[in-house]
Amino acid sequence: MLSDRLRVAAYTLALGAAMLWAPGAQAADYPNRPVMMMVPYPAGGASDAIARLVAPPVSKTLGQPVLVENLGGVSGALGAQKVLAAKSDGYYLFQGSPNELILAPIANPAVKLKSEDFRLVQMIGMAPLVIVARSDLPANSADELAALARSRSASQPLTFGSVGVGSLYHVLGEHLALTLGATMVHVPYKGGAPLMQDIGGGQVDLAILPLSQQQTALAEQGRIKLLATLDPQRSQLPSLARVPSVNEGQQLKGFNFSTWTGYFVKRDTPEEVVLRLHAALNDAMQDPAVKRGLEFQNIAVSAPTGAEEAEAMYRAETDRFREISSHVKWTDKP
Repeated sequence: MLSDRLRVAAYTLALGAAMLWAPGAQAADYPNRPVMMMVPYPAGGASDAIARLVAPPVSKTLGQPVLVENLGGVSGALGAQKVLAAKSDGYYLFQGSPNELILAPIANPAVKLKSEDFRLVQMIGMAPLVIVARSDLPANSADELAALARSRSASQPLTFGSVGVGSLYHVLGEHLALTLGATMVHVPYKGGAPLMQDIGGGQVDLAILPLSQQQTALAEQGRIKLLATLDPQRSQLPSLARVPSVNEGQQLKGFNFSTWTGYFVKRDTPEEVVLRLHAALNDAMQDPAVKRGLEFQNIAVSAPTGAEEAEAMYRAETDRFREISSHVKWTDKP
């Protein structure tokens, strides 16, 4: 009889454990332990700074620690693949952008993920893109750049740099050359710092990059030029008040792009968990310290959106960048 009671007790405990780990029970109890926030780049960069601004208010709302993890490599895809290898339970957030989730799988055959593997929970912000040029480039506007690029022979084309093959800035540089009907040569770098160093030193003609404090300082020193922003209208940021939009000229009118960052989870994460994270991230976007920190980094804070609206935006951006990438020849594809 005692053994029967023990068997019944063991069965009851096993059944209780199974119910506890069932997806519905997990979602109802979420979160009951720390949440990881994956940044797919090394500590100390702009992406890392964003995560460390956002994590504390998200932690406060969720009632659990939110820990930032940095894992760089393969244009950010290494971190993305680690998140995909984890459970679909909402305990791993991925801080993503077009670079890692849309373009890396197109440019690099070694990247075994699709943008559809992820779901956007909340957009964080948009960063303006600028055409940065060496200080002695004989062009001072987007239209003058267009004329200069077209005047160059195939043996002496303009060069444009990027932070790597398949990056957004590589794709937009190729798209710029195609739009202008000019030959331009891509020069890939391992990061923004060495690229800016070579533009400042005159080794590379230009690049399309997100506006940074480094660029603002170099422009004020006369070491580089900011030819134009890719925003539809002139930016309201004080650092860009004197820089025209490409739409103020004629040759690149409509060449409007920005880059964005947001937080993602695996596609099959339970809806209740996604909505909980969505609410926590929306709360963070209203935090004055978060807003000030993001604006200092020239990031326009996104307005709160619904979960369905965020998903629709992500699908639209995926389609847009896939279309642009389809015209890139990828001559230096790894």
